Amino acid sequence: MKFIIPQNYNFKNKIWGMLDYSTIIINIVWYLIIIFAFHLLFTDWNIKIFFIISFCFPMTLFSILGFYGESMCLVLKYLLKYLLKPKLYLYKKF
Repeated sequence: MKFIIPQNYNFKNKIWGMLDYSTIIINIVWYLIIIFAFHLLFTDWNIKIFFIISFCFPMTLFSILGFYGESMCLVLKYLLKYLLKPKLYLYKKF
């Protein structure tokens, strides 16, 4: 059986077919920062678990569901680029 794959088709390596490797690395770094910060700030385990889940679960959901197929690295890149150089074009019609 012979498959014809277009030359401009982009193969993306993904873990379990849904998460890019770069997204996984960003998630792990985010989780480690959050866990380390809350480990230093709080002593009660219930508070630590609550805050860790509150800050890590949304990031995990955005990673899995995605932004219309964009990887988390590109979304963060676009956000940082906009925050550093915001350009709003407003046109008035008279």
